[in-house]
Amino acid sequence: MDEEASRTARESLELVFRMSNILDTGLDRHTLSVLIALCDLGVNPEALATVVKELRRESIPDSVTTTPS
Repeated sequence: MDEEASRTARESLELVFRMSNILDTGLDRHTLSVLIALCDLGVNPEALATVVKELRRESIPDSVTTTPS
């Protein structure tokens, strides 16, 4: 990758990261870069969003998702 393309990629990732923060997604730069790369490879963005939501749901401890008795 040449220097100009590398700079453009960094700037694009920074812009996506800022948008992500505004939307309060909780995604870090590395995760966003992986998701962008997957989209570039043709993975359906809606399917990726579903996977991210499902993984987050699964990672929440049971004590947070259950109501106290």
